[in-house]
Amino acid sequence: MHHRYDVIVVGAGGAGLMAALYAAKAGVSVACISKLYPTRSHTGAAQGGIGAALGNIQEDHWEWHMFDTVKGGDYLTDQDAAEVFAKDIIDVVYELEHMGLPFSRTPEGKIAQRKFGGHTRDFGKAAVERSCYAQDRTGHMILQTLYQQNVKAGTLFFNEFHVTDLLIEDGRCRGVVAYELSTGELHTFHAKAVILAAGGYGRAFKITSNALTLTGDLMSIYYRKGLPLEDMEFYQFHPTGLAKLGILVTEGIRGEGGILRNSNGERFMERYAPTIKDLAPRDIVSRSIYTEIREGRGIGRDKDAVHIDLTHLPREVIEGKLAEITDLARTYLGQDPVKDLVAIQPTAHYAMGGIPTDLNGLCLSDGNGGSIEGLYAAGEQACVSLHGANRLGTNSLGDLVVFGRRAGRYAAEYAKQVEYAELPDDPEKESREEFERLRGSSGKDNAASIRKELQASMMNNVGIFRNGTDMAKQVEIIKELKTRYQNVSVSDPSRKYNTELIEAMELGFLLDCSEVMTASALNRTESRGAHDREDYHARDDQNWLKHTMGYKDLNNSGNVIIGYKDVALKGFTRSFEPKPRVY
Repeated sequence: MHHRYDVIVVGAGGAGLMAALYAAKAGVSVACISKLYPTRSHTGAAQGGIGAALGNIQEDHWEWHMFDTVKGGDYLTDQDAAEVFAKDIIDVVYELEHMGLPFSRTPEGKIAQRKFGGHTRDFGKAAVERSCYAQDRTGHMILQTLYQQNVKAGTLFFNEFHVTDLLIEDGRCRGVVAYELSTGELHTFHAKAVILAAGGYGRAFKITSNALTLTGDLMSIYYRKGLPLEDMEFYQFHPTGLAKLGILVTEGIRGEGGILRNSNGERFMERYAPTIKDLAPRDIVSRSIYTEIREGRGIGRDKDAVHIDLTHLPREVIEGKLAEITDLARTYLGQDPVKDLVAIQPTAHYAMGGIPTDLNGLCLSDGNGGSIEGLYAAGEQACVSLHGANRLGTNSLGDLVVFGRRAGRYAAEYAKQVEYAELPDDPEKESREEFERLRGSSGKDNAASIRKELQASMMNNVGIFRNGTDMAKQVEIIKELKTRYQNVSVSDPSRKYNTELIEAMELGFLLDCSEVMTASALNRTESRGAHDREDYHARDDQNWLKHTMGYKDLNNSGNVIIGYKDVALKGFTRSFEPKPRVY
């Protein structure tokens, strides 16, 4: 079945909905393809807030937000992206408010703001209230607001469709191929411009805050075409996930005054970040927690978690501003934050890397400025390199709406200027052959067992702390798992709602993302941001102040070709930092 729209958006989270809305406002025909019903997208899991220098509680400026973003990204952040972001997010937050997003309010009626890890005033001198929030359901409110606006603007939605191929020929994207879950049929979507906004790949790890749908589909498809993925070695482990489950415990819980404690009841962050303690950036807090666990001060049966303590806070704060996480702790752990310490542990949370783009969302084909005409990306799937080596809390929701808006605008502008390019003779051929291989395989391997081995080994070998020996071992493990994947069989012969078939396909995507992530991490012989190597403790700006570009070796499926891209610098360097350092 064939469809034709000026702009196709893949993904209906915050970035996809913002991109679709702005493309539709520009007067072009827009369709949004989503694995899920839009308001169930993973943006809804973002609890704590969206950072913007509104200055509603105390003095704040976009320049301070830009600095915190660059410093938080350990100076691998592209500073032109950080500047655009810190300026634009102020306007976008007010725009969301005018769309009807129900932000929490100050007594004067302004948008309420609270502290968040890594956000400071006056270039690092003290913490600042910058996070705009809707209780602890900010992401959920963004989804609801943007979905309503898209319905109003006439965006057409194709829900429960899984994109299986990008139609790229002669350096131009002509559309996508998608599998309809309810019928088992393949559909070709012909477009002038395509925007990719389908999220990350956190399901590559055993303990993760990511939804089951986040399997890096479009990153893998892009990579399989010999196109690069940028900075895949930088993966953020959020310091606070519910123990054993990985369900996100918002950073707002520490912004409201939550204290991390070890098995001795000690507030251990005073040892690692004496100035701002529990409000240090996520990479620092995650490593601090893991160090406490390694040194025998963990809690629980397996001694692999620590506590977050809210018991000193008023009940109305816990049940008002932190209502969702309070309910989750009570439901899943049987622990009441009002009176109990809550068990948490670091959880795989966010990919700083992804499909490389320019400031307008245009997808890059190399590290020298080459691009794919008509193809854009935004959100966690993309890498405009706003986050560098480590993303600050609240900057993810800001990234979605700022760069989603830019991608939508520029994709629509492009679509108005061009005609539809011709499609290949048989656009569904590759997708059809892959499904037939999975359906027709007589192999004995099971996708679920391979996925379980992948997730456990990635957690152990490419997790919070890394070293060359373990990552070299992981390279070989992934090669073996990819070989076994060729023998995966699907026992369900049905075409309608064949979730076993979909999960087998998604495993292939996860293996690709893990392959390029591991190779990129092994190649970077320094510690920076979320990438912490036990065999290379020092940060090395002389050799590694550059972005990694990982390409699939199309002549050898087990190899990754590494290239590089320059970091965009614009005034902030380590010499700019106040002394002594605040962390």
